[in-house]
Amino acid sequence: MAAGRGDLGRGQQAAAGSVDIAPRVLAFLLLLAPLATAAQGELRGYWDAIGRGDYNAAAAELRPLADAGSAEAQYRIAMQYADGLGLRRNDAVAASWLLRAADQGHPRAQVSLGHFYKEGRGVPEDATTALRWYRKAAEGGDAVAQNNVGFMHASGRGTSANPAEAVKWYRLAAEQGLVGAQSNLGVMYLKGSGVTQDDAEAVKWIQRAATQGDAYAQYNLGLMYAQGRGVVVKDERLAIGWLTKSADGGYAPAALLLRQMSGGKSMQ
Repeated sequence: MAAGRGDLGRGQQAAAGSVDIAPRVLAFLLLLAPLATAAQGELRGYWDAIGRGDYNAAAAELRPLADAGSAEAQYRIAMQYADGLGLRRNDAVAASWLLRAADQGHPRAQVSLGHFYKEGRGVPEDATTALRWYRKAAEGGDAVAQNNVGFMHASGRGTSANPAEAVKWYRLAAEQGLVGAQSNLGVMYLKGSGVTQDDAEAVKWIQRAATQGDAYAQYNLGLMYAQGRGVVVKDERLAIGWLTKSADGGYAPAALLLRQMSGGKSMQ
């Protein structure tokens, strides 16, 4: 998983012409995320090495700090092991460092450790344990963790399926501005899962995510304009515009749907 990027995991891609209603979980493996001032000072040598693109030196700077108990250093050396940056990739070692940081209450480590357990990376796959770590960070206010707790309740992983509980957590994250959660919350309104079905409310949340560049939301918004769902008026021009943005963002069903529309296929 590339550093500096939160990857979006989808259960499956939609068939072209259907609204994509698979919930998404977010990974929080961000090597270059900003730090509090105190941590920036502690890791000055690390940041200098990162700035030079010297991951070997970065790892050397982190090691003594991580061994001495710095949760931030433990998290960041875990990410270097996870991504194979300056260190030989080793998911088991990454997980062990994440655990040390997570046990100290480091929220990004807690989310990342939850993702490791969800995917079985370096630890046995265990959805219950994944949910436990996601929840620890979520209860501390971490938006990515809140989205992921919502995902686990929506999909019944690590717990019984509970759409209303999923909506609660998606909303908390969405109201913090997390794009993936906004899209997920819109999908719940679209399906009427855990909330009263409401196309207009679905469009509101999906459009918030779409305008921030989320290709998955752009696809759904384009299709809703094509079908006249939840919007003031059916509008093929707007539909094509959002689908084009989604396709340009790499979402394959959008590209396929555009080809079908250009061939005269109706999206009713």
